[in-house]
Amino acid sequence: MSRVGKNPVAIPAGVSVAIVDQVLQAKGKLGELSLPLSDVVDTTIEDGKVVVQPRGDSKQARAMWGTTRALVNSMVKGVSEGFSRKLEINGVGYKAAVSGQTVTLNLGYSHDVIYQVPDGIKVVAEKPTLLVVSGANRQVVGQVAAEIRSYRGPEPYKGKGIKYENETIVRKEGKKK
Repeated sequence: MSRVGKNPVAIPAGVSVAIVDQVLQAKGKLGELSLPLSDVVDTTIEDGKVVVQPRGDSKQARAMWGTTRALVNSMVKGVSEGFSRKLEINGVGYKAAVSGQTVTLNLGYSHDVIYQVPDGIKVVAEKPTLLVVSGANRQVVGQVAAEIRSYRGPEPYKGKGIKYENETIVRKEGKKK
């Protein structure tokens, strides 16, 4: 029995959830998201809650039970509160600037790295060395943050590069004389 799947997802005020043709749609103040539902789980809306149940006792049905519930929960939270990831930039001369839907990164290369932000995602440079990626879709927010981080990942000797705010870099000892 799934410990995640058996808990219903509460629908907060200001969010509307509907199931149309095996597609769950959630609308809220931060946007609109949709999720195609699997054939092996039953998803219903009862008393202001989304309830997910497996259709059979197959391994696929039990796996999709908790997965579907987690995806529905992320959708509901995303359209009501949203998700965000913070990126810290460490290094001499390393900085970022945001103009519209374009992020310009100075990361010690001979050229500036220019990243186009996808629709529905907002990137804000709170400081030249701190980027905040936010949006309603949890997967896309994480993907954008990972793509920006991949341009210059943190290195273990001096700690230079782009890292997540809560990430700890295990430092290595340098050369000895």
